[in-house]
Amino acid sequence: MDSHVVIAGRCQLTVETLAESLRHTAGLSVLPVVGEREDFISAVTDRAPALALVDTERLDEDAVALAAEVRRVRPTCGVALTVDMPTRVFVDRALKAGVLSIVPKSAGLRTLVESVRAAAAGHVIMDPRLLAGGPGGPLTEREADVLRLTASGASVKEMSQNLFLSAGTIRNLASAAIKKLEARNRYDAVRIAREQSWI
Repeated sequence: MDSHVVIAGRCQLTVETLAESLRHTAGLSVLPVVGEREDFISAVTDRAPALALVDTERLDEDAVALAAEVRRVRPTCGVALTVDMPTRVFVDRALKAGVLSIVPKSAGLRTLVESVRAAAAGHVIMDPRLLAGGPGGPLTEREADVLRLTASGASVKEMSQNLFLSAGTIRNLASAAIKKLEARNRYDAVRIAREQSWI
């Protein structure tokens, strides 16, 4: 009997490619891909899949909170996450929420499919390199500081005083963080960094 897998994500090309690959994996049956939180939780509740796979980049959700919700409504359902740049902080939170597998997208489709298959069978699958990740992800310590202060509502002048840096340096650090996170502005960078547990 096949193990059912339900997938949450919004980028149809990426998620559909993964779903199609999983459909060709012996022992796995993929349920329709869902992009909204409520639909995803309903699918987990109603269809009782062996595994819920969450594409963290494509949901306007805290993926770890979503994983915890899946485990609450269906304790027998495993959870796997696909992440662009997972950090040690993110991995620790996810493991505490009961996530069985965290797979960097850079690992490639074959590794992702094998990890999903193993997680659907109830195995904990973790790339050892994830456990060595730094807490700031791609951000430097100072860039993370600027985003934390931005989140607190501090002005550039207040950040400058707090970090003992010039206003120009603060702006440069904010610009670097925005560019690294491919954000629209520093507030969007704060959102992205928080979602990834980098700040």
